[in-house]
Amino acid sequence: MPLKPLIKILTEAGMGSRRRMAEAIKQGNVKVNGEIAASFNHPIDPAKDRVIFNGQAVNLKPDKIICLMLNKPEDVVSTVSDEKGRRTVLDILPDKYKRHRLYPVGRLDIDTTGLQLLTNDGDLTYRLTHPRFEYEKEYLVHIKGSLKKEEKQQLERGILLEDGMTHPAKIQEVSLSPFNYSITIHEGRKRQVRRMFERLRHSVLALRRVRIGKLSLGDLKEGEVRQLSDKEMAALLNG
Repeated sequence: MPLKPLIKILTEAGMGSRRRMAEAIKQGNVKVNGEIAASFNHPIDPAKDRVIFNGQAVNLKPDKIICLMLNKPEDVVSTVSDEKGRRTVLDILPDKYKRHRLYPVGRLDIDTTGLQLLTNDGDLTYRLTHPRFEYEKEYLVHIKGSLKKEEKQQLERGILLEDGMTHPAKIQEVSLSPFNYSITIHEGRKRQVRRMFERLRHSVLALRRVRIGKLSLGDLKEGEVRQLSDKEMAALLNG
């Protein structure tokens, strides 16, 4: 059996995102054959080695790679668990998917609806969430009133937020009740779209993500989930 880097073994086993696993290795929370792992790329032989993460043995023969598309409702958090006892995206999955160690790809705010991916594929998560791959994310936005011409131009050029300048966005007017604008970005800062509009003194009344890269939400109903085909997963990875 070919050797694999430790971080790839952990993400493929569904232990968490690449970023989270990198942090766990840094903090000394991962052991290989009884020794604390010192490198993300420590070579692992799944047939012979034993990996422990946070005191738990890692299954080195993970489930088949799965990626789900969920139309996330409001009041559901995009996490595996929640210390406040709120419903998570895992809580609303059909039972047949709950045995797989799935985790959300990035996050949608609790009050944002729409396209949320869940997977046990660490490589897919890494590509879709790392800024250097610049995957487009399209949102429908409902604001009271309308943007002035100069406000639209500000969003299209980039707007200064407390954590720096945003990259140029694409803005279009739409008539998809209750939404009146579409905005496309390729960053993933916390509450970014809401903060961009609030910077222009426009409160966002509703927000729905409808596209990531080439993958669109389509007619999937709120709260429903479907498994992506191999073709759709390949299209995602190819941008």
